[in-house]
Amino acid sequence: MPSLDARGVASLLREYAQRTALRGGNPYRAKAYSRAADSLVALAVPLDVLIAEERLTEIPGVGDAIADIITKLHKTGTHPSLEKLRKEIPEGVLEMLAVPGLRPEKVLRLYKDLGITSLAELEAAAKDDRIKQAKGFGAALQTKILQNLAIAKSGEGRLHLHRAAALLAHAQDSIRKVRPELKRVTIAGDFRRGCELVGDLAIVAEAAKPDKTSSPSAAGLQVRVSDRKHFGAALLFATGSAAHIEQLQAMAAEKGMRLEADGLHKARTVVAGEEADIYRALGLPFIDPELREGRGELELARKGKLPKLVTDDDLRGILHCHTDASDGTETLETMAKATRQRGFEYFGVADHSKSAHYAGGLSVEEIAQQHREADRLNKRFGMDFRILKGIESDILADGSLDYPDDVLETFDFVVASIHGRFKLNRKTQTQRLLRAIADPQTTIIGHMTGRQLQRRPGYEIDIEKVLRACAKHDVAVEINAHPWRLDLDWRWHQAALEFGCMLSINPDAHSIPELDHMHWGVEMARKGGVPADRILNAMTLPEITRYLRQKRRSPARAA
Repeated sequence: MPSLDARGVASLLREYAQRTALRGGNPYRAKAYSRAADSLVALAVPLDVLIAEERLTEIPGVGDAIADIITKLHKTGTHPSLEKLRKEIPEGVLEMLAVPGLRPEKVLRLYKDLGITSLAELEAAAKDDRIKQAKGFGAALQTKILQNLAIAKSGEGRLHLHRAAALLAHAQDSIRKVRPELKRVTIAGDFRRGCELVGDLAIVAEAAKPDKTSSPSAAGLQVRVSDRKHFGAALLFATGSAAHIEQLQAMAAEKGMRLEADGLHKARTVVAGEEADIYRALGLPFIDPELREGRGELELARKGKLPKLVTDDDLRGILHCHTDASDGTETLETMAKATRQRGFEYFGVADHSKSAHYAGGLSVEEIAQQHREADRLNKRFGMDFRILKGIESDILADGSLDYPDDVLETFDFVVASIHGRFKLNRKTQTQRLLRAIADPQTTIIGHMTGRQLQRRPGYEIDIEKVLRACAKHDVAVEINAHPWRLDLDWRWHQAALEFGCMLSINPDAHSIPELDHMHWGVEMARKGGVPADRILNAMTLPEITRYLRQKRRSPARAA
């Protein structure tokens, strides 16, 4: 049989990963296979070239062992271990691993005890109330399965931002090495638009002559090569969104022009080929890629009302971070120094509160100890950098915070977050949040909806009512920058701004590398049309110190 290309091998390697997970044993082996499969999909160099040149281990996540598996899959279309695993479990069972919350051992139980062999059969069994009767499942898990089936379907084939970033960066580097004559090797697609999940891995590059062989594919990495004259139009179309392009094309038609993937045409002449020139020729200012969703951005541009979007450089400090005092991996000093090295002016520690016993929540004595350490470090840092003393206080089921007022008053700021009782009904959950917002100790509402992308939906709340309360009580709304959260959803940012809310871009960092999640929060804020003057941590150290001091002194807010 003919050798398989990267996409074919990736599909088999992903199957290998799934069957390995169902077999049990070391869970990291299955994850390693899965990550390697993702990397294969984003290859910018033909797989057979990498194999011939013995360069497979240059691929992210591919070591010698996985390289051997990839080589055999490429040459033969199978692998002895894979064939052995195929005899154990029907193919359709693998589909169920895509459902958030269904661990491999549960999937095996569904197959062996109930004979379920596909997503369709799983959905039917859940609707027929058959799953809750199986040992080890119950009604709660059955309901969760029904909810999460929609997540499995909607997130199929899409990557979290940070994972897509790594794959695209490697693809860029590979293209530059293999084809050094190419210029402007630029990431496009969903990623350039700052989408929270990326399904469209795309790169556009400039060559002396257009590459007739380059064209978009149904899956995997898409590389478009264009000449200089048509590069901007190629980038525009590769970036999307489809709705934005359609609206631009309609506007062009109204002006007697024609917008196509090779440029903006008037009769037989290309009147604009660069992105900015195309917008200008249509009577529009340049529209930032994050806004290109066909959600009214053309009308704003026409009226000169496009927002000046926040950038990474606008952020002056970091709030909502954890240390090894709760469930972080580093000391307060190490996290603060790493923040300072990144050019920030302040580090807001916000370890978990006492009710979060599962995350090492702080006792009152541990709080006092941390505050003494912060004071000691602040004396050493001097006037240019400061540790702000905060806490991520659990919002209890009744909406109260996790410590009495005399403890909460010792903090510079309080992030109030829900970490449990997600299944309260919409009215009760909303009232829970409203009470926490009205508490005069609350500074920021953390990850407001509790969603985790491709893992669980947010809990049911009246978001509009919660945002209005935040504006009324001067409580900032968190844009949680962790790539699994990205909560509050960017689609609500405009409503938050219209109601008068401040927002806070917080990494929810539990380690030094996670401090860099700030960038994903900035991407979400840009996609939501948020300017820097509405971001709490775009304030300078003197400004935020003054703001927090005034807020702590303000009269108690009425519920």
